[in-house]
Amino acid sequence: MTERALIIGASGGIGAALAAELSARGADVTGLSRRDDGLDVTDPASVDRVLGALEGPFDRIVVATGILAPEDGGPEKSLDAIDADAMARVFAVDAIGPALVLRHVPRLLPREGRSVTGVLTARVGSIGDNRMGGWYSYRAAKAAANQIVHGAAIEIGRKYREAVVVALHPGTVATPFTANYPGHDKVAPEDAARNLLSVMDGLTVEDSGGFFDWAGKAVPW
Repeated sequence: MTERALIIGASGGIGAALAAELSARGADVTGLSRRDDGLDVTDPASVDRVLGALEGPFDRIVVATGILAPEDGGPEKSLDAIDADAMARVFAVDAIGPALVLRHVPRLLPREGRSVTGVLTARVGSIGDNRMGGWYSYRAAKAAANQIVHGAAIEIGRKYREAVVVALHPGTVATPFTANYPGHDKVAPEDAARNLLSVMDGLTVEDSGGFFDWAGKAVPW
């Protein structure tokens, strides 16, 4: 049976690579983005309109949206750099956005059989792994997204016994998102996509609600 996949954020570097890799594998891929479909994950009406028009079931759903900081700024290096409006914008995209998308996920999953929903967050959202500080808005928003994913996994698992819902860290990927950070070791979007799909393919129901990196290793909360 042909896999049906839904990629939210399909015009971004990782989202586009995921859509391309899945299509190359023979999957029936539906890609949604702000650029191509007018999907604004910060606008509940937009999310309801675009996702409400979809008909499932989808065997694989990936939420690949996010920002590091508003367009006119960057992640904070110190407490005195925190700006309320900038922080609210990051939370709107990186935490509330995935939550609004997850509201629609139960309706789009198969009633029976395995499904995987992955939300791309980030290792820097790990409180236990934070050794450097800084990046307050991005770290906090991703930590919030992790909590939302964990809670969604519990709720969805009550009705969909074979559903897997996880937070995923893709690694540092060479996209416009990371262009201003040349010192980091980066992987190509195509490699990141293959890594993430490999991790998702290997997950079991017992992994649902977890937080995993691109190599399939659990990330501390």
